[in-house]
Amino acid sequence: MVVVFVFIALSVIALLAGAHWYVWRRLVRDTTAGGSVLRRAGTVAAVLLPLLAVGALVSARTGTPFWAQQVLAWPGYMWLAVLMYLVMALVVGEAVRPVLRWWLGRRDAEEATGASPLASALPPASAGGSAASGPRTSRTRGGAGTSTAPAAGGTDTVTQPEAPAPPEPAPAAPIAGTRPGGSTASGDLSRRMFVSRVVGAGAAVAALGTVGYGTYGVLRGPRVKRVSVPLAKLPRGAHGFRVAVVSDVHLGPILGRAHTQRIVDTINSVQPDLVAVVGDLVDGSVADLGHAAEPLARIRARHGAFFVTGNHEYFSGAEQWVDHVRELGLRPLENDRVEIAGFDLAGVNDLAGESEGQGPDFVRALGDRDRTRAAVLLAHQPVVIHDAVRHGVDLQLSGHTHGGQLWPGNLLAAQANPTVAGLERYGDTQLYVSRGAGAWGPPVRVGAESDITVVELASRQA
Repeated sequence: MVVVFVFIALSVIALLAGAHWYVWRRLVRDTTAGGSVLRRAGTVAAVLLPLLAVGALVSARTGTPFWAQQVLAWPGYMWLAVLMYLVMALVVGEAVRPVLRWWLGRRDAEEATGASPLASALPPASAGGSAASGPRTSRTRGGAGTSTAPAAGGTDTVTQPEAPAPPEPAPAAPIAGTRPGGSTASGDLSRRMFVSRVVGAGAAVAALGTVGYGTYGVLRGPRVKRVSVPLAKLPRGAHGFRVAVVSDVHLGPILGRAHTQRIVDTINSVQPDLVAVVGDLVDGSVADLGHAAEPLARIRARHGAFFVTGNHEYFSGAEQWVDHVRELGLRPLENDRVEIAGFDLAGVNDLAGESEGQGPDFVRALGDRDRTRAAVLLAHQPVVIHDAVRHGVDLQLSGHTHGGQLWPGNLLAAQANPTVAGLERYGDTQLYVSRGAGAWGPPVRVGAESDITVVELASRQA
């Protein structure tokens, strides 16, 4: 286990080092002059920013004081999000570079030789004068090298010798350092720097714009999503029962009490019959984040609010958090179930609890129930769906995936989870996965908008 952890840690460090070297090369070295103030400042940033990112990642695991975690979290995590999209944009820019350099080189060559499209479109000048100067008087006498013109006041002509044509200038010797087409080594260098600056600026604008919009989406609070789920065993009296599913709030050094209040306000605005908090509520201890969670006490639902643990609770002191949410009025379901309005509501601990002897126990939660009743299961991770199928669960409500959170993270999440987001069926069991109401790490979501889902249970008997 230790060997695996060390390997993963070294891989992450190597990946971060490689990404920062690439960004430094394209945004600093290729766009600034050697020894300049900008080159030195960019190099310092390329060293400082990854240190902040690593500090943000490891501070919570190393017992760093919470205030220091907050100081590191914003710049460290935000830079990780910017770095990700900056690298992606620069990689796309690699395809643009040769095209832009070719176009600029062709333009410079045309300007140097005068073979611009405008010059080639003009009519050629006639020998000894322009076409617009009008016709000359034809010769009536004289040989080559003479021209005739009417004499003043008469009809006789006077022969005048033509001025000799100037000799053709000898071709100039090539200037040292020139290249074919009129370009120079210094010209090529300036062209490369210009292209690097254009591509770098475009990549920076794209990355900052993407991260800025994704941050706004998180900080404004989750949007309400509504899903209707028909259940064959649900009695007619429970038709239209509404469950507000809240997952992955991730209270921590960045998202605090104000974010909790936004979530509570959103929950209360939809007036649910029941609230299900399906794990990963926090990233930190009760001592540090208990105050941030207090607005949960103001949740209003006719049948109350229920809570199951996620993997991050076991990183943060799961027992203390179970006790604290109970004090706030939420009912923890630790491998337990209750009867609610004609159906069974069950909850299991997260898989991460197995390391503490508190993992999911489906037999305890579902083993002796009446299977003629509909069963709704709260379980943080979608991967336990196969256990839910074996125990006759009708609907499992989960989170954990964040919908990928940062595109293309959804492609990676799909490799580890049966469902990344939304409603899918597995045998006789339906699985709904919420994208979550917060964010882990960077408070940024791209292509996976945060949500609180109102799941409306529908009876087929209605």
